Parts: sequence; C-alpha cells; structure tokens
Amino acid sequence: MKSYRKELWFDIPTRREFIHITPHVNECLRASGIKEGLVLVNAMHITASVFINDNEGGLHQDYERWLEELAPHEPLSLYKHNLTGEDNGDAHLKRQIMGREVTVAVTDGRLDFGPWEAIFYGEFDGRRRKRVLVKIIGE
Repeated sequence: MKSYRKELWFDIPTRREFIHITPHVNECLRASGIKEGLVLVNAMHITASVFINDNEGGLHQDYERWLEELAPHEPLSLYKHNLTGEDNGDAHLKRQIMGREVTVAVTDGRLDFGPWEAIFYGEFDGRRRKRVLVKIIGE
C-alpha cells in the first residue's frame, strides 16, 4: 500500500468563494502513481468546506443565496461566537452545512466520478491564505 499527501494553498481575496479543485486533485493523483485506492480531500480550516457537486455557475449562486439565508453574515450580534472579537460566526455554520471533506474512489488511475461530479473548495471567511489536504492511499 502506498500513500501520498499534498497541501493545496489558496489565496482567497473575498469573504466567500467556491473554487473548482478537481484539476488540482487529478494532478495529485497522477503524481501519486496510485491506480486503485481512495482520495481524501479536506478543508484544513474550520470556516471552509470541501464538497462534490456540479460545476455550474447558477448552482453556485444558489448555494451562496441559500447559505446566506440559513446563516446570514449580519447582523454580527446574531452569533455568540462573534463576542470573542471574531466576525465569522456565520462561516462556521456554513462550513457545517457544506461539510469538511470528501472521499472519492480511484479506479484505473482516475477519480471514479458519476456524471457531472466535481470537487470544490468552499471558503466562507477568506481574505487570507487557506489550505486543503489531499491524501491518497492505494496501490
């Protein structure tokens, strides 16, 4: 059994953003040399997410609107967490909804996706450098 680990770093200039990271994960898979196994991709920050869905801009706008309705950024006084001096109480909740990580099967050296599936990094409290862990195990 082999394993491979890489951190992907992103500079996020805005508070919220969705980044298509499937090409980065595919690059890691090629570098690993693993043909059969599993890929774990997880956000290394508690205000960010990794998820799988369609790479369609309208859907991402729907996510943005839906998440803001569920956990609006303002008023900041809405969140007890913000009493610590932070302003990201909403980002923690958005991450909880969207999830921390995904696991994808590797078959014949490729991500074993269904139709339209792609991997995304969701940032809910950006404006600084953030990272994603890619861990691949297999043979």
